[in-house]
Amino acid sequence: MTNFLKNFANDESGASAAEYALILVVVGMAIVAGGITLATSIGNAMSDAASCIDTGTATSCA
Repeated sequence: MTNFLKNFANDESGASAAEYALILVVVGMAIVAGGITLATSIGNAMSDAASCIDTGTATSCA
């Protein structure tokens, strides 16, 4: 295992800048998609909570 780590640390055949950029684009798109999904879910939950507060009854807000 230590031999593998030494070889890995000394390996200089890394990815090019284009490959790193592609990885960043994919990760960025995943973050944006997750943010949009969460924003929609949180917005719906807030709207539901607001309607429950407006009606004043907890029975319809379970």
